Amino acid sequence: MRYPKERKEAVLKKMLPPNNKSIREIARDEGICEATLYNWRKKARAEGRLLPDGDTTPNGWSAADKFAAVLETAAMNEAELSEYCRKRGLYPAQIQQWREACEQANDWDRSQTKRLTEARKEDEKRIKVLERELRQKEKALAETAALLVLSKKLEAIWGDEEK
Repeated sequence: MRYPKERKEAVLKKMLPPNNKSIREIARDEGICEATLYNWRKKARAEGRLLPDGDTTPNGWSAADKFAAVLETAAMNEAELSEYCRKRGLYPAQIQQWREACEQANDWDRSQTKRLTEARKEDEKRIKVLERELRQKEKALAETAALLVLSKKLEAIWGDEEK
């Protein structure tokens, strides 16, 4: 069944804040199959529109939804950002926090490499310490074995004379 574009837009608006209705609620209210609503939301997201899950608060939005909100607000001044946030039930601080997370995500590769390098250096130091300890223990074991052999020989030599 084909739905008019206006009806699709009206239904999609119900998914947006401040309504944030779940797809199940909208399907029940509008008499539209849930699968159809999921498809509409998926297509709208593919077009770059912000359509978060209606069941969650802004802190529970997916990374893609948060990123879309950051992109939409990137060129806005403070007044426009405040209006945008009011319409969607957000706080400007949340947008700023998400923007910082996006910036850090782009720097992830460099920081991950740095962490791995530091971990490798620590592992190499630990390996050197363990190898040094192992050499010392091997030397002590060899000395103990030599003393044991010598004591058995001495016992064999002196033990025969006592009898």
